[in-house]
Amino acid sequence: MSIIKKVTFVAKDDCIKQMKDLLKTMVEPSKNEKGCLSYEIYQLKENPAKFVVVEAWEDEESLEGHKTTAHYKHYKATFEPYCKDKYSDDLEII
Repeated sequence: MSIIKKVTFVAKDDCIKQMKDLLKTMVEPSKNEKGCLSYEIYQLKENPAKFVVVEAWEDEESLEGHKTTAHYKHYKATFEPYCKDKYSDDLEII
């Protein structure tokens, strides 16, 4: 069964560009990973400090593999100074 996650980031007011630039670095490498079905980032028009990442993986093994990549480790080590809030939801197709 595929795994779909929605991760929401709220950038600090003075860090919107940095957050956007960092999140954008995740798209192509993630899409090229084995088991990645989809990886998209959205910025809310009415609230540009808010970003939503929607990612889909073939299975838990693919998602866990994603967490071992260099681009994921870079993001994890870098995002906190730009981020005011972060939360995630697991989604399922109905």
